[in-house]
Amino acid sequence: MGLFGTGLDELKTEANLRPNTRWFGAGGAFGGNRGLRPVPPEKGIFPLDHLHECDLEKKEYLDCLKTSGHQSEKCKQFSKKYLQCRMEKNLMAKQDLSELGFGKPSGVEASVGNEVS
Repeated sequence: MGLFGTGLDELKTEANLRPNTRWFGAGGAFGGNRGLRPVPPEKGIFPLDHLHECDLEKKEYLDCLKTSGHQSEKCKQFSKKYLQCRMEKNLMAKQDLSELGFGKPSGVEASVGNEVS
């Protein structure tokens, strides 16, 4: 038995009984998971554009940000164009643009400034 009441052989046996657990020996975590398939990214995490498929749209957006003093609301059309490109090229999950803040204003939002008291 080890110092804390659990022998090394017991730990190995316990780890082998749990199907989703691997025993990390001397190589530690850095040597593991070579045979496993990669997990797709979670929502909100974009894969890199390795093939530079949306570089033009990205450049237009970044140029707009620079010239507008980084006021993103002034560059919304470029942001929309960039996100549309990423969705078309499968660099991000397809999603309704209204869910990303590009929807048309609803009657309630449009009438907020036009109320009569």
